[in-house]
Amino acid sequence: MRIIFYIQPGAKKNKFVGFHRGMPKIKIHAKAENNQANLELISFIAELLKIPKSKITIISGNKSRIKTLEIPDGSSTTIFQSKGSQLIMPF
Repeated sequence: MRIIFYIQPGAKKNKFVGFHRGMPKIKIHAKAENNQANLELISFIAELLKIPKSKITIISGNKSRIKTLEIPDGSSTTIFQSKGSQLIMPF
């Protein structure tokens, strides 16, 4: 499954903060230098979804705040969906 995220690097801590123009918005502690924010984003998403980091790939947006991530179908029951400004987590 592909999910488009809006990323804000350089935050105080890693955190899902809602939606930005219909995309899940995530604040990442690492700065956008030397691929640090991308690596920390993958670690954060993997921890959130309880899947190995190796299962997550940045498809596009390596040098952009808007990133498309590939996450394997069926790897988790947690799905990001825009419903107003809520994160829906069906179990």
